[in-house]
Amino acid sequence: MNAVKGLAGIRALVRLILRRDRIPLPIWVLLLAAVPAAFAATFAELYPTAAERQAFAEVAGNNPGLLALFGPVFDPSVGGLTAWRVSILLAVVALISVLTVVRHTRTEEEAGRRELVGSTVVGRHASLAAALLVTGAANLALAGLMALGLIVVQDLPVGGSLALGLAFAAAGCTSAAVAAVAAQLTQGAGAARGLAISVLGLAFLLRLAGDVGGEEGGTSWLSWLSPFGWAQQVRPFADERWWVLGLAAGAFVALAAVAYALSSRRDVGAGLLPPRDGPAVAPAYLRSPLALAWRLHRGLLLGWTAGFAAVGVMIGSVTGTVTEMFTDNPQLQAIFEQLGGQAGLADLYLSAVLSLLGLAAAGYAVQAVLWLRSEETAARAEPVLSAQVDRLRWAAGHLFFALVGPAVALTALGVAAGVVHGANTGDVRGELPRVLAGALAQLPAVWVLAGLATALFGLLPRLAPLSWAVLAVFALLTLFGEVLQLDRWLLDVSPFAHVPELPGGEVSTTPLVWLVVLAAALAAAGMVGLRRRDVG
Repeated sequence: MNAVKGLAGIRALVRLILRRDRIPLPIWVLLLAAVPAAFAATFAELYPTAAERQAFAEVAGNNPGLLALFGPVFDPSVGGLTAWRVSILLAVVALISVLTVVRHTRTEEEAGRRELVGSTVVGRHASLAAALLVTGAANLALAGLMALGLIVVQDLPVGGSLALGLAFAAAGCTSAAVAAVAAQLTQGAGAARGLAISVLGLAFLLRLAGDVGGEEGGTSWLSWLSPFGWAQQVRPFADERWWVLGLAAGAFVALAAVAYALSSRRDVGAGLLPPRDGPAVAPAYLRSPLALAWRLHRGLLLGWTAGFAAVGVMIGSVTGTVTEMFTDNPQLQAIFEQLGGQAGLADLYLSAVLSLLGLAAAGYAVQAVLWLRSEETAARAEPVLSAQVDRLRWAAGHLFFALVGPAVALTALGVAAGVVHGANTGDVRGELPRVLAGALAQLPAVWVLAGLATALFGLLPRLAPLSWAVLAVFALLTLFGEVLQLDRWLLDVSPFAHVPELPGGEVSTTPLVWLVVLAAALAAAGMVGLRRRDVG
């Protein structure tokens, strides 16, 4: 009876969530569902024979860099290669699931809406249950549409198509349950997102260590500690292991039960892990808004910089071996000879990877800007502004790290990748500036996202979290727009479409200047809006 009372009003809350997410929810489901079918068509065109696919699978399965990104290749068929290639999207589905659950649980509490809704005939656990229900249904819809596209459009086996779709749904649902637990432990939405994403980052590293180490290295068991590893071990199109889906289902049920139990033991608006109290007297160096912003952002900056440097080392170490993937494909060899042979292929690989990490740096910029919104909704901005601190100075301190932070992280990435790649080729002096230029070329597009988040924060603060949705759309257009054969005008919507393909490509300063101007205009509009609106 108590359990039923705790879920009272869940139907109305589900309708409310669907109403609020009526635009972003269908967009991410439909776009992600279309990607596997597009990749299947690409593999069928580039590798039309079984021998070519087998040669590609052997090289890809032995390349440490590709193992780290996509995991092992379990089957050299078109379906098996498609499942291998789209496995990187498991992280995207997991991230979207985390953001959705936190948005409709902890964010609602932080804004005071949960308490308002709770004053009506709504059970204590209804909000959490509604968020998990909608997120789980969205992941199952993604699984169904993904399988349907592979079966109907590409004529791939039904069993493998269903297994691939359900593997994605399993990763998304497990991540949603992780976010549900994080929302009970922390006091703020930002902390909940950070904790859940950190857990997913650890899960990705476990999967990476297990796949790169392999059976010979004795670390393959680490993959079984990760939901991403479970999704891959379903092995679509390669004698599917349906029982692995039971691990994900069991983890979801267990984590959801833990979240419900924790929800019963805390007050609304509070977390089981209370925030750490700071010193009673602030040090002298915190007397300016910029110094306070440094105190708040330093952990974020150091973490992103260290992570980008580590990724740069990995990228530089595998760039020299990436050309081996195409030695047995005459069609691709002819294409890459026109691009400059193996040197051109290495440049193409570096350009593609740096573009992907530019999108990640844009996520850092958005996160830094939205710190302003977190400070405002948590009522921490008002005490600062009640002193002799202008709104614009307060906001400029955070915006400084949203602009400079990605520059520092991308510099660390470019330097690390350039030095390691240069050392492998014996030309550090020549490769370092080329790779560093390719990393820093992403900055204007990154700043556009920072400017957009600032504009939303200043003009439409309630819509500021939509910056994440815009970034997700840009990422899908950048990464899969060509594969999906979208129109050129639609691809050009993403600012990353106007970034020069460095190293190796031609540089045109005009698009970069326009991107910087657009970023400055968006940021200025946000600052003007902040100055004119009420705080809080």
